[in-house]
Amino acid sequence: MLILALIPLLSYARSTPEASDANAFIATLKRPPPARTPFAEARFMRVLDKPLVVSGELAWLGGDRLERRVDAPNRETATIADGEVTQQREGKKPRSFSLQRAPQLKVLLDSFVALLGGDPSRLGDAFDVKLARGDVHWTLTLTPRDARIAKQISAIRIDGAGTEPGCMRMEEADGDVAIDLLGDLATKMPATPTRENLAALCGGAP
Repeated sequence: MLILALIPLLSYARSTPEASDANAFIATLKRPPPARTPFAEARFMRVLDKPLVVSGELAWLGGDRLERRVDAPNRETATIADGEVTQQREGKKPRSFSLQRAPQLKVLLDSFVALLGGDPSRLGDAFDVKLARGDVHWTLTLTPRDARIAKQISAIRIDGAGTEPGCMRMEEADGDVAIDLLGDLATKMPATPTRENLAALCGGAP
């Protein structure tokens, strides 16, 4: 992992006022486990004419244990624990595989666990972190440090207000984008989601 070669640079970056502000802010997002939040996701893919939309619940169970339960349109649960991913789809036998084979889930684990755990150190180990803050709303932009992950996921953008994340946008290196509405916003997924109307809900640019 390139993080080992970048330790001197990371130490300098975290000493800047901008990094200190981001670290202090991330600490305010801490939640005790188990922490659960509804989500609705629209995934925009170049090979499809319209986005795939799913909804369910994300749950941080403590440590490196994360559960992503999809309730609609079909029931499916993905559980991450001890470096393994277990998928259970309705009517099928569960299957397990190494987390290293699923870069999107690894990025989800690192970002979600670090945010809900209020752990700026872990977030900084996995991502280059940039914070933009207004009076109420804020945006965290996370860029993967691991070159292997960056070949799959180019960036994550998290928008929120106060201490509540409201949106998570995952940009894949091939141009595909997944936008998750979190918490109360999950109920506001448009019947026909577009990047533009989701950006309006999230308070940012498409």
